[in-house]
Amino acid sequence: MKKMKELKILAVVVFFTLVTYWGVEPYAHSVMHKHVEFKNFKYEDLKPISAKGDAAKGQALAAACAGCHSIKAAKMPAPMDPVTAAATYGVNPPDLSLAGAVLDEKYLAHFLKDPVHTAMVAHKFKNRAYPMPPMATDDQSAADLVAYFKSIAPKEVTPKEAYEFACGRCHEMRYAKWTQIGEEPKTKPNIQTHMNEGKLKFDEKLAKYKDHLVKYLGKLPPDLSIIVRARSEDYLKTFVEDPQAQLPGTAMPRVGVSKEGYEKVFKYLEEVGDPSKPKREAVGPWVIGYFIIFSFLAWLWYKSQWKGLK
Repeated sequence: MKKMKELKILAVVVFFTLVTYWGVEPYAHSVMHKHVEFKNFKYEDLKPISAKGDAAKGQALAAACAGCHSIKAAKMPAPMDPVTAAATYGVNPPDLSLAGAVLDEKYLAHFLKDPVHTAMVAHKFKNRAYPMPPMATDDQSAADLVAYFKSIAPKEVTPKEAYEFACGRCHEMRYAKWTQIGEEPKTKPNIQTHMNEGKLKFDEKLAKYKDHLVKYLGKLPPDLSIIVRARSEDYLKTFVEDPQAQLPGTAMPRVGVSKEGYEKVFKYLEEVGDPSKPKREAVGPWVIGYFIIFSFLAWLWYKSQWKGLK
């Protein structure tokens, strides 16, 4: 009787364990980590722009952009410093020199026409105006602006430049000494007071910028120094492609990077967050080679020890 009772208890435990493993756990995982299909940065919800752009006409239209943005490639400086810009708009508007190289062409055209819906931030701006107004009135003017930004964009963009353009105004990266208002300055303390006045002033500006950013987004975006270790590559690319699909209601806008632009950004995240990866990959073939040679030598030793024995 006692043995039968123990078997019944065991059966109950096994039953509920299997129910938990095959039913509850997969369901919980699907809710907490739902699968999002990667669409290769094609932005299929946006219609193709059929108009052919004219860079010369786009240059004239881009003069209006200089009221908020810098365009260093066209020698147009920023109208205000990052902190003042953040106090005005919530975040510092990006320099547009790299827009034609990092952003997807179709996304950029639609963003110029309707920034709120293209960036998928309509839920955030129900009761307030989006800082950037539409800069293009139709497909033609949007195509002209895109053609201009592509004409001034450099042929080669470094991973660091792509990161700073796409992510660097909201996300800091301590391991790379990058802040939302630029790289940390190399300053020295005063010999007499032993105070690093230059760093104190920079930290004060950075703190003000972060305060404005928190008011604009709701909270401070995370440091991305080790994001490549905290999240899988699949999660990162689907999140950047469509933040709302992975995290509904998030304040992060759809950035609109092209596939090549994302690859540049991801490469920089790897360089900062996992700097030893190239060395590990270089050592890998040597380790495999060692095991092959060791296995061959072990086989020779085995043959010599058992030679002549039955």
